[in-house]
Amino acid sequence: MTYRAVATLKEVDLILAEDTRTSGKLLNHYQISTPMQAFHMHNEHRKLGEVGAKLSSGMQIALISDAGTPGISDPGFLLVREALSLDIKVSCLPGPTAMIPALVQSGMACDRFVFEGFLPPKKGRNKRLEKLRDENRTLIFYESPHKLLKTLTQFSEIFGPERGVSVSRELSKMFEETFRGTLNEALNHFNAQLPKGEFVICVAGSQKK
Repeated sequence: MTYRAVATLKEVDLILAEDTRTSGKLLNHYQISTPMQAFHMHNEHRKLGEVGAKLSSGMQIALISDAGTPGISDPGFLLVREALSLDIKVSCLPGPTAMIPALVQSGMACDRFVFEGFLPPKKGRNKRLEKLRDENRTLIFYESPHKLLKTLTQFSEIFGPERGVSVSRELSKMFEETFRGTLNEALNHFNAQLPKGEFVICVAGSQKK
């Protein structure tokens, strides 16, 4: 948390939080007593009109997510678009997002990269990866622990088992860990060690000319 973020959350009229229980712990830590409402992927479409009306009436509203940055594989894009359509000023305060530290500490090229976020859960996964097979920029993905092995297996089959990979989990938290090696080595590692936590996978770009 930055000083500016703490000050802003104290000054606004309302905080929209992905999970009020999780965010409540953070707000209590910083002695922030601003009213809070839930705003997440299951209700954001329904609440857009209500929030837009509050913004138009002059309310100052902040949006926070459980971890990372709103809008980056988290709710936020629809609300930003709604606010801009109402000619409401939108400001983004700098804060953590898992893909940047994962990329920097991966040791892979950081000057040009492609952020893919979460892959489609079922239909379209292979098709998406086939399109990325010859991409020469570093590829960044998010993945949950119960799908990590499936995803690394698909990467190995499509990108090749010797393609370089960096797999980070629980960034900035107590059990932060990063594995670096080939896709084949990563599969061996996580088959022997049960995946836990939320993962960021950085895959080296293709070397094909």
